[in-house]
Amino acid sequence: MAEDTTADATRRLNVKKQTLDDAYAAPANFLEIDVVNPVTTMGVGKKRYTDYEVRMRTNLPVFKVKESSVRRRYSDFEWLRNELERDSKIVVPPLPGKALKRQLPFRGDDGIFEDEFIEDRRKGLEGFINKIAGHPLAQNERCLHMFLQEPTIDRNYVPGKIRNT
Repeated sequence: MAEDTTADATRRLNVKKQTLDDAYAAPANFLEIDVVNPVTTMGVGKKRYTDYEVRMRTNLPVFKVKESSVRRRYSDFEWLRNELERDSKIVVPPLPGKALKRQLPFRGDDGIFEDEFIEDRRKGLEGFINKIAGHPLAQNERCLHMFLQEPTIDRNYVPGKIRNT
């Protein structure tokens, strides 16, 4: 009798085989954010800057818009980080560094406008926004929705949670 119980206990569960439809179906919940297409706007001194396209695709119910594309500067990422630190209960990851030494005058290169620096920063910003947006508490913050989906950031917005109605 003891052998039967052991055999029952160690028998594999009957697992349903995965079909091709299952394997290639849309994932249950997904949130994809890419930071791409850096563009440096020419200008003199502080008027010169690089911005990035932030593309989002999701099927999470908390996001009303399922696909969006906006352009953001480094200072916009700083704004988002500051808003989340002030208003949410999450630990906000750091942004890639400010690269102050690259902004010094009389450098022999293009400083913060060098392709290699821009690509490193792009990767850092993409990692940053994906960590934040992947956090369940951050997903309810109005500032994150504005950052990801609104063409311009209203810096006078009223902080708060997104209500799913």
